Amino acid sequence: MDQMDVVTAFLYGNLEEEIYMKQTVGFEVKVKESLVCRLLKSLYGLKQAPRQWNMLFDEFMKAQGFLRSVYDPCVYMKKVNDETFNLIILVLYVDDMLILAKNQSDVDECKSKLKSAFKMKDMGESKRILGMEIHRDHEQKRLWLRQGKYVRCILDRFNMIDSKGVWTPLAPHFKLSAAQCPTDVVEKGKMSCVPYEQAVGSLMYLMVCTRPDIAFAMGKVSRISIKGDLQLGTCLHLVVEAQRKVHSEAVKWIMRYLKSTLDYDSLFDGILYNAKSLFDYVDGDYGQDLDKRRSRIGYVFTFGGGSINCRSTSKKCVAQSTTEAKYVAAAKAAKEVIWLDRLIMEMELKQGVVLFIVIARALYIWLQTRSWIVE
Repeated sequence: MDQMDVVTAFLYGNLEEEIYMKQTVGFEVKVKESLVCRLLKSLYGLKQAPRQWNMLFDEFMKAQGFLRSVYDPCVYMKKVNDETFNLIILVLYVDDMLILAKNQSDVDECKSKLKSAFKMKDMGESKRILGMEIHRDHEQKRLWLRQGKYVRCILDRFNMIDSKGVWTPLAPHFKLSAAQCPTDVVEKGKMSCVPYEQAVGSLMYLMVCTRPDIAFAMGKVSRISIKGDLQLGTCLHLVVEAQRKVHSEAVKWIMRYLKSTLDYDSLFDGILYNAKSLFDYVDGDYGQDLDKRRSRIGYVFTFGGGSINCRSTSKKCVAQSTTEAKYVAAAKAAKEVIWLDRLIMEMELKQGVVLFIVIARALYIWLQTRSWIVE
């Protein structure tokens, strides 16, 4: 699995519209200073630049025999002659890409074609991408994803690096509701010095990538938006009135938990029993939302023993029983099951899907009406 980066990717895109720009200061053409330039290629800052780059790259990959995934447009695949795994997989994120294949020769061939068309930065075997550190054990067929450095940056940014650690993502005494948010101008002014949204956004990216253990806590704190002019670098320890600081205290608690679990990572084991099977664990509570009495659903998908997708969110409807709450949670998770199952099957990695529903009555109803999804 090698990593490459396209140098100045947005400059390769071809423009479809007529766009003009003033001559760059210091590079004006003499006697023609009043004229403007018509752009033939995209530039950084244009709204069209990302799309035009993606269209150009898509055309190039299809010309090389790659097929774009139906279920994830950032994944390209090409068949090769190999008995065990006959695909070259390229995963694209804007201008960063991972190239995976069974044989290194297939990876090198793909890299040489990319270098012939674009100015590329070859980073060799992937060790870090998008803030995630990648560690591999080829003999044991194991891969670890971790974000320890990113966690330390978050704690340092919000002055929580020296805080006392805790061992639960969110303590049970936190009862968060919209009624606890600032309501008048004075209270909002006091909360404006707390960078609440920035802290939640930083933690949200961590949750999506490698830390599903904070998904429930993030689902609670991300529902609240404390308005105000947030100031970067302001200490989260700034004190506000006790009845209005519960949400910021909850965010601080999550950071204290991360302080205790800095070295936690996601492990993917290739020799694990049912390593190529997709497992889904889903559950839901009943009417725990203090504002609208809605239930929460939570699910996590594992592949090779590691989490690949997780979510904890409120339902859009009000359940009238625990059975209905669990059933709605199972239906929500089933939609993700179908998408992930087809994506994995498209990459020829599928062996089976196992769906776990945590309540007997909901499972009985599910089997009666959705038996086709259970293998």
